[in-house]
Amino acid sequence: MSITEEQWIAEAKNGDKDAFAKLVEKYQKPVYSVCYRMLGTPTAAEDAAQETFIRAYQALDRYDPTRSFATWLLSIASNYSIDQLRKMKVTILSMDNEKHAWLAPPANEPSPEKAALEKEKQAQIQSLLADLPEIDRAAVILQYWHNSSYEEIAETLNLSSSAVKSRLFRARRLMAEKWQQMQLVSVPQVNSTAKRIAHETSTI
Repeated sequence: MSITEEQWIAEAKNGDKDAFAKLVEKYQKPVYSVCYRMLGTPTAAEDAAQETFIRAYQALDRYDPTRSFATWLLSIASNYSIDQLRKMKVTILSMDNEKHAWLAPPANEPSPEKAALEKEKQAQIQSLLADLPEIDRAAVILQYWHNSSYEEIAETLNLSSSAVKSRLFRARRLMAEKWQQMQLVSVPQVNSTAKRIAHETSTI
């Protein structure tokens, strides 16, 4: 944690809303990304991200400064999203909102054909995630989209490291099997994240 971030947190704890706004600005993309991958739609993700920051602000007095602020914040986002999924029981998948193109940015303004392939790939990845149990989904998102370690995922989801490894192994295997089934029907260019999941599963 940087000295500047520590200062923002300290000032926010003392009621400085401008300091907390700086924390929101710094972490809004990773928080939104977790919520989006968990919930599947921009609207639900925006609502969940907003609720995450509201809850974080309300809980600042209980934040332990020895803990990573990012991990603490993503823990709130992950657990809130899991609660929402359990309430909804249905995840509506959509990759149509170009407002959030930074989630999977196309390179150098791709042609309409490449853009369509990219959209199809992302829809397939989101479909694979939607088939996972909520906690397994959160673990996969934290590892592959946020490069969290086993220990960080365990802390975020209140699991043991061994439980995280077990859940990730099971989730990778399931996703790899379903990805291969998808390719028998449609063979777009393979997303790098899906390739990594499939490769790691095949080498275990």
